[in-house]
Amino acid sequence: MEYLKKEVEVSGKKFEVEIGKVAKQASGACTVRLGDTIVLATVVASKEPKEGIDFMPLTVDFREKMYAAGRIPGGFFKREAKPRDAEILVSRLIDRSIRPLFPEYWRNDTQVAVWVLSFDGQNKADMPAILAASIALTISNLPFTTPIASARIGRIGGKLVVNPTLEELEKSDLELVVSGTQDALTMVEAGAKEVSESEMLEALNLAKETVGKVSAFIDTLPKKEKIKIEPPKYNEALKADIEAEAISKAEQGVTIKEKEERENFWSDYKKDIKARLAEKYPEEAPATISAILEDIYYKKARELVLNKKVRTDGRGFEEIRPIACETGLLPRAHGSALFTRGQTQALASVTLGSVGDKQIIDGMESEYKERFLLHYNFPGFATGEAKGDRGTSRREIGHGNLARKALLPLLPSEDEFGYTIRIVSDILESNGSSSMASVCGGSLALFDAGVPVKAACAGVAMGLIKEDDKYAILTDIMGMEDHLGDMDFKVTGTRKGITALQMDIKISGLTTELMSQALEQAKRGRFFILDKMETLIQLPKTTLSDYAPKMAVTQIPPKKIGELIGPGGKNIKKIQEENEVDIDIDDDGRVSITGANAVGVNAALELVKGIAVEPEVGKIYKARIVKLMAFGAFAEFLPGKEGLIHVSQISDSHVKNVEDVLKEGQEVMVKLTEIDKQGRLNLSMKAAK
Repeated sequence: MEYLKKEVEVSGKKFEVEIGKVAKQASGACTVRLGDTIVLATVVASKEPKEGIDFMPLTVDFREKMYAAGRIPGGFFKREAKPRDAEILVSRLIDRSIRPLFPEYWRNDTQVAVWVLSFDGQNKADMPAILAASIALTISNLPFTTPIASARIGRIGGKLVVNPTLEELEKSDLELVVSGTQDALTMVEAGAKEVSESEMLEALNLAKETVGKVSAFIDTLPKKEKIKIEPPKYNEALKADIEAEAISKAEQGVTIKEKEERENFWSDYKKDIKARLAEKYPEEAPATISAILEDIYYKKARELVLNKKVRTDGRGFEEIRPIACETGLLPRAHGSALFTRGQTQALASVTLGSVGDKQIIDGMESEYKERFLLHYNFPGFATGEAKGDRGTSRREIGHGNLARKALLPLLPSEDEFGYTIRIVSDILESNGSSSMASVCGGSLALFDAGVPVKAACAGVAMGLIKEDDKYAILTDIMGMEDHLGDMDFKVTGTRKGITALQMDIKISGLTTELMSQALEQAKRGRFFILDKMETLIQLPKTTLSDYAPKMAVTQIPPKKIGELIGPGGKNIKKIQEENEVDIDIDDDGRVSITGANAVGVNAALELVKGIAVEPEVGKIYKARIVKLMAFGAFAEFLPGKEGLIHVSQISDSHVKNVEDVLKEGQEVMVKLTEIDKQGRLNLSMKAAK
């Protein structure tokens, strides 16, 4: 492809696109620049489709090159290793944005690789990355014909801002990321500080308008001739034989309420009909028969909802499955909850830690410490599968991030509650929306742990089935409805407003009216779940678990930090060892003391406070003798501060030998009588009487 350089302006910011300069052996490649942030996107695909699969084998890899920010990676090897969670989350954003727009029957291995080549510290790389991936796909020969674009919407002082900088995001109470075509949205992700449904809808409309403009720009770029993909052509006789009996079987199967019974019914039938048809049609692959059967089942399940207004398990469109909540079931965890909704169950636990337990994040944007951690685990047994634990999957990272985003705005500030907080959500059973169960379970566990959160938070997963003018919005979708539906729409929040939102859309033509209806229906569902949760616990506990670490926080002048630490860490080590505590010091002088024993924590706190105190001439102190000399004794009267008690100041009577009167470790009352020009501190026992 010939070299081309073009630019598009979005709300006063220019995206600069270059094609035909680098990575020319890829099927499609481009760079996109925003400010001094530059990303490279490449697209390649296998020559032949994969046989025997019923999904598109798409891999998206977003990687941040540390040289982009002029940094050397941390760690032993000093090179980029496995992708960090932040990179995986952007990879998922790209994947979810583009996947719905590939042809249904595209089965070639496809890889989209996006690298951050330069980062300016202000313009995040994810929006240019989604744009670059869309351009690389659109100009390539791959059958991706409808370009998408993406936009981030923030809200600062009540005003919506398109593609805010990192600095602006710090002030924003909303972070909404939307991808879409000229006509429709394909992906939505949001975190918010309890914004209303109408405010969220306003931001969505602005995002839709923005991505439509950029998508139209991409459509003007030159394109290679596209690979033609035809839908599979089935043997008409085979198809007729299957339909003759399978339609009625599918109609029967989709009305079976219990998941296991329903799945076993359809699985057994598929095995039976495959065995019978294999004799009549030996030339046909079993996968072909499966594909025809699944098409029939898919259509009948959708017809059940749209035409008969009935869900597979018999619920109404807004009916939520039975909910059960329990807290305090793990005696040694600092907080715990079991949240069960239908056949989905999450065990959430809270662990409180010291400031030193914060996670160090070595990212391209900066190195920082994370105070709130939420880890989501989805084992195979949750769905009855024999699946080994082979590390955290991208899906687990994505679901955990959504739940974390939902709860984060409700946490107390570090000044109010200095603990590091970790939530683990272990999914014990799943049939739809375990991420929303993690939000509910996590909220209950925080209450049980005594974390002073602002409000309870619940989440609900919504679905959409739409054919022409007919549609049904479903509350609390189960796994089957997620699979056969046209939209997966998760909303979390409090009674006051939305805290997180995630939407994946498989169809075009999602109108503002329909989105508004889905948001309002989700709100009713969220309130229903909050009602159930609040019958168990209405407010966070007022006390922490006996097994939680004890913490005290104080502030010392920054100039006193050196004195607290002492030469070679002598002072701070001594305080920690003698009182069995951990002490963490911030650059601003904030000191956090954590230990298992409240007595030790309080004792250490008094010692730390003492270091911040300036010695006052004329004041009387309790001191400890630390060293005896022929001319007197040195005594520590404040932490890290020693003064001299001259032999003449020990007693009213004459003291011939200091050791006859004083011993090391002895506690005495002294008066600070002088701070001389050299800063030496002179003490008197006589004057303290």
